[in-house]
Amino acid sequence: MTSSMQPLSAQLTDEFPEGGYGWVCVVSVFLINAHTWGINGAFGVILSFYISENEFPGTSFLVYAAVSGLSISCALLIAPIVTYLTPVLPNRTLIILGAFLVSASLIGASFTTQSWQLWLSQGICYRLGMGCLFISTVGIANGWFKGSRGIDNGIPYRMIEQLGFRWAFRVLGIVSLTVNLVAGLLVREFPGLPRNKGGGFGCATFRQPTFILFLTWGFFGLFSYVSMLFSLASDAQALGLDSNTGSIASALLNLGQAFGRPLVGALSDRFGRIKVPAIACGLCGLLCLVFWPFATSPGALFAFSLLAGLGAGTVWAAAASVAAELVELPRVPGALTVLWLVLVFPGTVAEVVALRLRQHEGSEATRGGYLPVQMFVGAGYLAAAAALGGLPC
Repeated sequence: MTSSMQPLSAQLTDEFPEGGYGWVCVVSVFLINAHTWGINGAFGVILSFYISENEFPGTSFLVYAAVSGLSISCALLIAPIVTYLTPVLPNRTLIILGAFLVSASLIGASFTTQSWQLWLSQGICYRLGMGCLFISTVGIANGWFKGSRGIDNGIPYRMIEQLGFRWAFRVLGIVSLTVNLVAGLLVREFPGLPRNKGGGFGCATFRQPTFILFLTWGFFGLFSYVSMLFSLASDAQALGLDSNTGSIASALLNLGQAFGRPLVGALSDRFGRIKVPAIACGLCGLLCLVFWPFATSPGALFAFSLLAGLGAGTVWAAAASVAAELVELPRVPGALTVLWLVLVFPGTVAEVVALRLRQHEGSEATRGGYLPVQMFVGAGYLAAAAALGGLPC
């Protein structure tokens, strides 16, 4: 059959502009991620503040850890709903809804006086908004690019220090609303690309060994990512370093991700969209095992945070492009929906497990009790690398 006789959908999925307005969409999605996942990444600094200042008297560490777990699980739990609504509602509607939910949650958190209110605002409302924004935009770049698909916390601490944590929340809420709305209005899907109808992803695909390995990579990668992300600032305090050092370490971890995620994508386009994420996870695991336990000074901790950040968020950076290597493009949303649901469990319990693994705070032999956490995170990243490495490159 000649190209002129092929179905329209087949022709469209084979033709990619490789640029043009697609770059506007990439920048817009970047800004949305920065003002959802980026703010969420600063929760480690906020968590350290809650614990050290006893902001909500009588609240245990595990309650705070559960709030951080909701940051991932709520966002992923609504993935099937958002995927189902995508063909019904314009992406722009879901993005605007998410922007208002994120802003309302941050401003609402500034008025909380009890921990259950924190659960509702910072725990549930924020993550529902983040889920609407993330799920509805994660696959946008796939429609505009084929050859370049992969490319697609100090501030919060200073605001807490200068304005108090309540006004810090309000400022973040206003800024995130403004940026997310503007970026959301600029994002659009590639014209004419067939929209996902919510189906087309059968059980046969789910049972394939390659797809199970894909899910395993995500499971262990997210378990390790969340544990490290929300433990780094409190780890610094357990070492006897001040809260400013912990916040800078968390900020550098996020800075490393800001460079690492596009770097992983760019290298994936050049050397392989499965091979490069596997190597990134493996290197991050090795850093956690052989560098983090010895990073007891501010300089060493900063160096570890920056280097680990280059590969820490590989799951988020590479999920869509790896899925596109395993299934046909119209089935990618369904594949990602299954992945998000699998990631709900590790996203919910990772920080709770990390706090449980933490030994007695005064034990010098385990450098403030965090050695088991570091071993756990490192082993998780190596398991993720092994799972992805089992896929055909």
